[in-house]
Parts: sequence; structure tokens; C-alpha cells
Amino acid sequence: MTTDRLEILKSMLQARPEDKLARYGLAMEYKNLGQFGPAVEEFRTLLTAHPDYAAAYFHGGQTLEKAGRIDEAREMYEQGIAVTARTGDGHTRSELQAALDIL
Repeated sequence: MTTDRLEILKSMLQARPEDKLARYGLAMEYKNLGQFGPAVEEFRTLLTAHPDYAAAYFHGGQTLEKAGRIDEAREMYEQGIAVTARTGDGHTRSELQAALDIL
């Protein structure tokens, strides 16, 4: 079943590489499978194309933490805080700040 989801998301992205929801879904699927390297890669690709996609900073940071890449997680949280401050997304900003404070 999980492999099916991965393949579906990959084929969706092959057809439409700019599809931010499919990219986010693929990143989350990798994260949930414990495949942190590919997950981080997908979060970074998503954020390069859609730098205001606030949830990707939070989940990307969590993924980096789980991979033991604490400095990179801190940096991603900080970038997300800056984005959410600019876009006015107070809820995600508070989640990012809480995650950063725990590090």
C-alpha cells in the first residue's frame, strides 16, 4: 500500500513537477517511512519552488531532527519563522518557534 502511494505521488510529479501538494505528500510519505534523506530532498525541492509553503519548514525541520541533523533543523525552523512573520501565518510561526525552542 505504501509503495503504491509513493508510486502514485511520483507519477503525479512526473506529470506536473510544480504540483506543490504532490511534492509535499511525497516528502511526508518518505518521512513517515523513515526515509529521511529523500524526505529532506523533497522538502527542499518544494521550498525552492514555493518558499512560502510554511508547513514544509515545520515538517522539514522535524525530519532533519529525526535524521540527527540538528543544525540544519534549526536553520530550517528559523527560515520558516522568517517566512511566517512576513506572510502573517501566526499559527505555523508559533509551531516553528516551539520546535526551535526545544532544540
